[in-house]
Formats: sequence, C-alpha cells, structure tokens
Amino acid sequence: MGRRRWIVIGLGGAGLVLASGLMAGWWYTFVEGAPQLDAAAIPVSQDLRFQLESFPSAAMGERRSYGVILPPGYEREPQRRYPVVVLLHGGHDDGRAFFDKYAITATLDQLYRSGKLAPSLIITPDGNDARGSSPLFDPDYFDGPHGRVGTLIGVELVAEVKRRYRVRPEPGQWALGGFSSGGWGALNIGLRHPESFHTLFSHDGYFVDASGPANSPEQFIGSLPKQELAPLRIYLDVGKNDPTFLRSTQQFHATLDRLGVRNSLHVFPGGHGLSGADVGWNYIRKHLRDSLTFVGRSFAANDRALPPGSRP
Repeated sequence: MGRRRWIVIGLGGAGLVLASGLMAGWWYTFVEGAPQLDAAAIPVSQDLRFQLESFPSAAMGERRSYGVILPPGYEREPQRRYPVVVLLHGGHDDGRAFFDKYAITATLDQLYRSGKLAPSLIITPDGNDARGSSPLFDPDYFDGPHGRVGTLIGVELVAEVKRRYRVRPEPGQWALGGFSSGGWGALNIGLRHPESFHTLFSHDGYFVDASGPANSPEQFIGSLPKQELAPLRIYLDVGKNDPTFLRSTQQFHATLDRLGVRNSLHVFPGGHGLSGADVGWNYIRKHLRDSLTFVGRSFAANDRALPPGSRP
C-alpha cells in the first residue's frame, strides 16, 4: 500500500468555518441524502402498509427490489382484481422514496375515501442503474451502458406484478408515473410499452435527455403509430421555479396536442429545492393527489369504454 499523505494548511478562523461548512454540506448530501429541511411528519395510515419485495432480474443480472402497497380489502376479497400504479423516483432516491419522503399513503387514504381513485396496487421500484444512487447523476431510465433499466421496469416488473398479485391485466388499468427524472423515466419507458400502460404522468420532469433522441420522449413519441397514441392519457405538471423543466414540459404538451394525444398540463408554484412550502418533497406531496386523481378518472373512463358484459 502507498503511504498516506497529510497536507496541513493554515486556514485561520474564516477558513475553518468554510471548511466546516463544506464538510457539513458533503455529509448532508452524500450521507444523509439531502433530506427536505422543512418536511412535515408523515401521518400513519390505518389501512395501508408499505413493504419491500424483490425478484431476480435477468435484465440487470441481480435481484431487484420494489415497494408495494396493497389496496385496502385485498386479503378480504380474494376474487377481486385491482388496477396498478407504478411510481418512479428521481435522482439520489430508491424504491422507498414515495413512502419515506413523499407521503404516498396519506395521499392514497384521502383519494380512496373520496372515491377519486379506485383501490389500486401501488408499486415503487428501485429504478437506479448499475451505478447505484448518487446526487451526481440521475438514474438511466432506459437500456444503456449502465444496465437495462427500461426492460427491468417495462417488461420484467410488469410480469412479476401480474404473476404475484391479483391485478387487472389490461393496459387501460395500468399507470406509470414519476417525479423529476422519474417523470422522464415514466414517459420514456411507458411510451415504449403501450401494451402495458395507457396512463402516464410526470411531476416536474423533463422530456429531452442528454443520452440522445432514442431516450427523449419529446422526439420519440412522433415515431409512434396513431393506433398506439389513441388510447394514451398523459398528465404533466411542472414548477415555476424550474425554468428549464418548464420549457421542456410546455414543449412536450404542445407536441402532444399536435399529435392529438389526450393530456393535461398544470404549472404550479415551486419546484425542485430543499426548503419551502412548494419545493422538493413538499411539491410532490401536494401534487400526487392531482396526478392520481387524473389516473382515477382515466381508469374509470377506460372501464366505461369496455364492451357490455366484459367489465369486472
């Protein structure tokens, strides 16, 4: 082993304060995971429980985890099948983020009680690629040099959920959405798998990716045939504090309108950040109810469109 070198620099009082601040910032970001500074406590749900499961992924060459929240009454109604909502986290997060940070169970309690979303199976996969989770990069939500995450979520996870749980098989009863890079991932993967997902949604995401046109929903969606576009329903929201994401989302909304894809765009206060009533975790906590209400309407409309006698 090489010798360890120590370099001592005379910093003085101001320098020591700066060094301490840098170390605290490093610890806060890389070790603590940059938690929201003013996030409220998450209410405990009486009916919903979060649990982590895993399955072997050939696409990633390892076991992969996902969170699951069963709908209320799942065990009491063994003949009933349920819609599915898959939620993708953003950068420097994992499959626990929607439960630990974004208060998904509190939102679901409200929506189920109000009837705005039918009881559904909620799935929160770990979407990180082979590099793991880091604040320095977003997950690659596609099949690329860091792993086949697109196949993991769009093919393998769908098959795992259908095998293991009592769910509705038709794509009109499956939704895929996410926050930040997870919003990009939801559209990037969902548009490639219309056989599985007819409802897609993005919270403060983006639609042009640095990896190129193949992984940019803004550019990819124009290549889809009309019969694959026709059943889609897409929800978009974006924070005013994120001008780059705002432009990307408004452009994608215009593209959807031009292609005749049913979609809804909402521009809200706030966006990314670590503190503020409309920022970061607080942003997604507020607006999950908006996207999932949209999902609930989409599921209901798709049910009404089924031929008589074929509704569950």
